[in-house]
Amino acid sequence: MVVGAGIAGLCVALAAAPRPVLLVSRSRGPAGTASAMAQGGIAAAVGEGDEPVFHAADTLVAGACHNHVGAVLDLALAAPDAIDWLLSLGVPFDRDDEGHLSLGREGGHDRARIVHAGGDGTGRELMQVLVAAVESAAHVQWLSGRALQGIGLCAGGRVAGVRISDEAGRSDVISTPDLVMATGGIGALFDTTTNPEGADGAGLALALAAGADGRDLEFIQWHPTAFALPSGRHLPLVTEALRGAGATLVGDDGAALMPGTHPLADLAPRDVVARRIWRHRRAGGRTWLDARRLDDAAWRQFPGVLATCAAAGIDPRQQPIPVTPAVHFHMGGIAVDDAGASTLPGLHAVGEVACSGVHGANRLASNSLLEGVVCGNALGARLRGGSDAGARVRRWVDAGPPAPAAARETLSALLTDALGPLRSGAALSAGIDAIRADAALAGSWQGRLALRLLAPALARACSLGAHFRVDSGAAGNIRHGIETAAYGEIA
Repeated sequence: MVVGAGIAGLCVALAAAPRPVLLVSRSRGPAGTASAMAQGGIAAAVGEGDEPVFHAADTLVAGACHNHVGAVLDLALAAPDAIDWLLSLGVPFDRDDEGHLSLGREGGHDRARIVHAGGDGTGRELMQVLVAAVESAAHVQWLSGRALQGIGLCAGGRVAGVRISDEAGRSDVISTPDLVMATGGIGALFDTTTNPEGADGAGLALALAAGADGRDLEFIQWHPTAFALPSGRHLPLVTEALRGAGATLVGDDGAALMPGTHPLADLAPRDVVARRIWRHRRAGGRTWLDARRLDDAAWRQFPGVLATCAAAGIDPRQQPIPVTPAVHFHMGGIAVDDAGASTLPGLHAVGEVACSGVHGANRLASNSLLEGVVCGNALGARLRGGSDAGARVRRWVDAGPPAPAAARETLSALLTDALGPLRSGAALSAGIDAIRADAALAGSWQGRLALRLLAPALARACSLGAHFRVDSGAAGNIRHGIETAAYGEIA
């Protein structure tokens, strides 16, 4: 059984053939998935003069060298073949006038190596192709409108079954010896996020409650440029490929924000840019992305941004775009080994809900779709030869009751304050105390998951990657001893 139908889950389902697969998801098709909303492309060393080792080096530096080096090398080496596989399925990657793949550059990359489809609609284009492939696959049965409610364990502690419910609240129990979590991220727990409503951490919470280990749960990436709508939690993304094309971040006075903060200025890694904007906004300033210098040819790469701006009455060719940091990606998750297996026998994880260590303390731009494809295919292939004979369920585990609506609002504000781009021991301790003192939160699965996020953030007293402690003294370059002119953070 595969739970979650983003790119990672769909790739697992396809690669597991001919073994029967039951695919369970809240929605059917591209809608409602973070994958479909991805404006960035797929990073791969396919350009002239580029090599997987250069891609791996950028991944390690962006991740503050907290990464699992072997996983990074495997991902970078597999990237060109992943692009070829997607091309074979019919993904319409963008090409230049000579017919070569058109490559863009994003923050943290030392060169252009981002492959796009439909400009800033890469996630949507990939999802359409993969959804069609899964729907025509005879070995996959797709149950949409369902949510995972519980995990059944056999006498030996291995996964033996699941309990799922439909939109009317009716439950079904299904036996399975292999459960794949592909349930996405945690952004919906916060005040502002680029994630969809379903990215609420429910899959992660259930896996942890069932006894699976977590890893790197404190590392949460804030994307620096979400569209700053006057209200609303789920904000449209303004792709950083705009900055790769020449757009700049400015304040109300039009002065550029990034010079003097980092040698790469607007193309600094995401955590650096997010912190600069966060400080500026906390000081009372607004932040804008000025893309007015882009010509018509450049704008043809960003139909999604143009549509988002038009819906808000903004023409970004004539006006700067209001932007704000928002929770974008969780580097931590269910701890998995190189094969995608968790510490709970029979439970596997892939995509954002998993943590193999490949992203380290801060994900490099456009490595997430790549991870979904590469790791999804590898996990599906590994599970292809498994036995469908399951043991009997002896014990059921669920994550706990949901928090009431008012308590969820309290929790989202608390997490935003404590686990933002700038963190302090005082705010983290206050968040833990507030949850424990609130019975509605402390007993809920959201509250329990929040404590699992806050505890390692409090314990990690020094800054590392996306985890930046303002109370850890003069940080200087926080990238774990990496002293390079390209990546040393100045402020």
